[in-house]
Amino acid sequence: MTGALNGLTLIEIAERPAGEYAAKLLADLGATVIKVERPGGAPTRHMGPCHRGESTLFHYLNTSKQSVVLDLADSADRALLDRMLARADALVDDHDERWGAAHGLTSTAIAAAHPRLVHAIVTPFGQGAPPEWQIARSINVINAGGWAYHSPSETPPDKPPLKGAGRFLSDYEAGIDAATALLASLLRQRRTGQGQFIDISEVQVQVNRTDAVLGRMLAGEAEPGADRGAYDMGGPGTSFPARDGHVFLFMTTQAHWLGLLDLMGQPEWAQSFPDDWLEFHCTRERVAEFRVHFAQWSAGQAKVAVSEAAQKRGVAMVPVNIAADLVCNEQFVHRGFFQTIQHPVFGPVACPTAPYRMSATPIHLTPAPSLPPFGCKTCKSEPA
Repeated sequence: MTGALNGLTLIEIAERPAGEYAAKLLADLGATVIKVERPGGAPTRHMGPCHRGESTLFHYLNTSKQSVVLDLADSADRALLDRMLARADALVDDHDERWGAAHGLTSTAIAAAHPRLVHAIVTPFGQGAPPEWQIARSINVINAGGWAYHSPSETPPDKPPLKGAGRFLSDYEAGIDAATALLASLLRQRRTGQGQFIDISEVQVQVNRTDAVLGRMLAGEAEPGADRGAYDMGGPGTSFPARDGHVFLFMTTQAHWLGLLDLMGQPEWAQSFPDDWLEFHCTRERVAEFRVHFAQWSAGQAKVAVSEAAQKRGVAMVPVNIAADLVCNEQFVHRGFFQTIQHPVFGPVACPTAPYRMSATPIHLTPAPSLPPFGCKTCKSEPA
């Protein structure tokens, strides 16, 4: 069974999670993606976490792709890349402009040599940014875009939230936008026969998704500062201990409070809290008192069972899942979200697929490619 994008060919020279993820999304949908790796392999092959000496990050970012090793500083290998581009539909990159100029892979050079090609580059600040900005890492980008300010929301004030929600969240979000723009451009290419250049700024992707908290600050309705209570609206919502992990509670209304009281069996300590305290009497002192009492109660509860019981009472509580929980999640199992593939080193691996199901062209993953040999020039052949 072929994928929805069967027949499309993409060349990927990206070497960071942002570009690799964009190409992965299209590869998983059935496009032929040929990943060009430097001698010694792509940098992500050497990024942790690792299992049996292999990068699990690389495995995730490069499912369903093919691979070839080229030294783009070598004239023969660079010429081979041009022959590959002449037969491809798109090029995915995530290097800065200086790297592109050094390798003859600027947007202008590609457009002149391959006018039909769709050419996408994902960089931290987009084309034209100062060179020193383009060496920003994911931790810099997520702070520059504002997201690390409020994620996670309960970070103590003496421990600034430098990482934000996930190590490569900004890369993945930019990769999604890059893949979307690529698909739109490939449709235009099919209709007109013309390519185009796509310039994706990772920071602008974050601002594009500005939520209520950052939006209020940008609109001047709230002042940014060290007090981050704006994110949880001043309520007591945060992570609380459970018998087998943690739960996350979000509570801002009287209905939430009454549902929680019923869940806890109307504890005596809660009688001093007015029914409408979350809406009209939500002081710092009450928030602190609530958190102490509720943490003592939640610590004896099973995280999944208590979350389900809370949800049935209209209380916004969820279990804080770790990776091992997700594979066993009943809803994910029901939807077949994790697909078992046979990795040459890891063995059977439960790999996340996609958050959608396609009836005619279901997602079918294959393992990330092993590192091809890099030998003499005469032994190389172009990928089929």
